Amino acid sequence: MEKLKRYIIFLIGLFINSLGVSLITKADLGTSPISSIPYVLSLNFPMTLGQFTIFFSILLILIQLIILRRNFKAEHLLQIPISILFGYFIDLTMIMLGFVDPEAYIFKIIYLLIGCVILGFGVYIEVLANVAMLPGESFVRAVSSTWHTEFGSTKVAFDVSLTVIAGLLSLFFAHRLDGVREGTIIAALLVGFIARLFGRALAFAEPLLFPQSAAKKSDKETDSDAVASDNSTVIVIGRQYGSGGHDIGEMLAKNLGLAFYDNEIIQMAAGSTGYTPQFIKEWEENMTNSLLYDLVSQMYIYSDVHDAPRDEIFESESKVIRDLADQGNCVILGRCADYVLRDRPNCLKVYLHAPESYRIKRIMERENLSETDALQKIRRMDRRRSDNYHYYTRRIWGHSENYDLTLDTSIGEEAVQKIIRDMLAVH
Repeated sequence: MEKLKRYIIFLIGLFINSLGVSLITKADLGTSPISSIPYVLSLNFPMTLGQFTIFFSILLILIQLIILRRNFKAEHLLQIPISILFGYFIDLTMIMLGFVDPEAYIFKIIYLLIGCVILGFGVYIEVLANVAMLPGESFVRAVSSTWHTEFGSTKVAFDVSLTVIAGLLSLFFAHRLDGVREGTIIAALLVGFIARLFGRALAFAEPLLFPQSAAKKSDKETDSDAVASDNSTVIVIGRQYGSGGHDIGEMLAKNLGLAFYDNEIIQMAAGSTGYTPQFIKEWEENMTNSLLYDLVSQMYIYSDVHDAPRDEIFESESKVIRDLADQGNCVILGRCADYVLRDRPNCLKVYLHAPESYRIKRIMERENLSETDALQKIRRMDRRRSDNYHYYTRRIWGHSENYDLTLDTSIGEEAVQKIIRDMLAVH
């Protein structure tokens, strides 16, 4: 029953996709990169956009067959009926939108942006269904897996290639650039970005629509949580920059005879991601702008295998944190560990903070910075940690409801450790 539901949702997403493509095309500022070649051909030959979309999709499937060879599976053939249906959906929605014929440039832009939102939502629905891929995205996956190229870069190169070829075809047949315009570039930038935003904002939808899969995932996590002994100790510490959280956590672990994990998590994550420890250190907990990050990482919405680098690092570190908690008797520093272990029993979640003046003085002494530089660094690091925390947890960093205990470290490191130990005894 769930499989049938997924296919129904996929078909709905396919229709929404076609509606978005048609509205973008009707805006008369070009079309999406994947539709650019069929659109240029439809402007110069007596066949519809939908018909050329079908032929072009089948061409991509044939190229996949050549690229994958023995790795081309029977499930890839599902792209053929999907492509045919998508082509007919495009022609149908082009007819439905026959009334759309904007003349003023501002209305062209408005229709284009609305089309991008609709197409982005359609992509999100298809990804949510998780049963099949359109030939364009499947083609990129075939190239990436065969020649071991980075998926996001391959998708960018693919979109650019389609746009350039469409432009050359337009110049050859019509002797002018027709069908490839600024709207093509705007669509290329916005559609995946919008799909990622929908994915984050509607994260609650998947367990509601597919409760069986959610239950299996929950059971697996519950089994993992049950590995550790009921008597084991797990303490996770979030901290403001300059509050002394690292030193307090390390001394607390030493005094309690527990393992302490901070940079060790980077080393463990490096082994599973293939990224260097230095790369992970530069990218983790370092969200400078979440919207810009979504824009840069938008191509990964089309991949069912690869995550954007920062997402992959977060997932890998989260797995490391869960594995360490399974072993028990440890102190884990940062990396949204309070959220990762939010449902775990016998886990004390602590947040350490301090007045800005206290932290400035501490950073000035430890890093030999001026007062101005220390203040700027503290605010920059806090902002990055806060943005990173909120991006992946949808929670407010440092909010007391997320923790069992919040402490001002300016009362003294020994006092903070004593309170944590006392809390641990009654937790």
